[in-house]
Amino acid sequence: MLDVRNISYRIRNRKLLDGVSFQAKPGEMLAIVGANGAGKSTLLKLCTRELIKFTGEIQLFNKQINTYSDKDLSLFRAVLPQQNSVVFPFLVSELVLMGRYPHFEFHPSEQDYAIAEMALKKVGMWEFASRIFTTLSGGEQQRVQLARVLAQIWDVEQGILFLDEPTTGLDLLHQHQMLELAHEFTQKGFCVVVILHDLNLAAQYADQIVMLRAGQIEAVGTPRDVITEATIKRVFNLNVWLIEHPEMDCPMVIPQHRQFTDNQPLTNRK
Repeated sequence: MLDVRNISYRIRNRKLLDGVSFQAKPGEMLAIVGANGAGKSTLLKLCTRELIKFTGEIQLFNKQINTYSDKDLSLFRAVLPQQNSVVFPFLVSELVLMGRYPHFEFHPSEQDYAIAEMALKKVGMWEFASRIFTTLSGGEQQRVQLARVLAQIWDVEQGILFLDEPTTGLDLLHQHQMLELAHEFTQKGFCVVVILHDLNLAAQYADQIVMLRAGQIEAVGTPRDVITEATIKRVFNLNVWLIEHPEMDCPMVIPQHRQFTDNQPLTNRK
């Protein structure tokens, strides 16, 4: 479980987060959504301990996050950041095996190699195992990085997976495949926390949604609770229609395009 209690974070005189509280439970996917600059990535960096100076409390599995060693955290918590800069010519198989580093001291075991292979096959990238990572397309690189973080927590009994805008650079098919894979881990009892820009993806895959506005929680709850015409208008300044998904019990968002197609010059639009 991830338990965030009254978190505030400030850089100099600017408060990026203000009194944020929520829980992400094992067996559930929680999506963090909001407009650009709302504080989504800052919140995720606090929850993954990339940022450490804050007020409030963050607990992972009923233990204060700052009491874990880096080693202990790496054994059950995996993070797919928004950007992954790789400049060295690693093979795809080598990069995915890095996800197993917390589980061995000097040399990977046969199980580590097997898990890395299974993770690559899971994301549909096994045929690229002998390719140099930097020669892949952006979407292919993102799928390899997902395989790396999945390999890290593949065989732990209970863990937490953080994904920061994981669908960036992916085509429509692979966006859904990535979130399906993340959802599979919730079925194993994992907690998955994901930042998404696409409200329709959040509605389809998340069990709970935290919607941020200017560093504060505007709404939290199920997709049906959070994704409303009123909250979207307040958070995104956008008029939308909501329709029912034809197969799933969730709303779907359709922007009202006439607000973009008037005859006013762009420079004069409010």
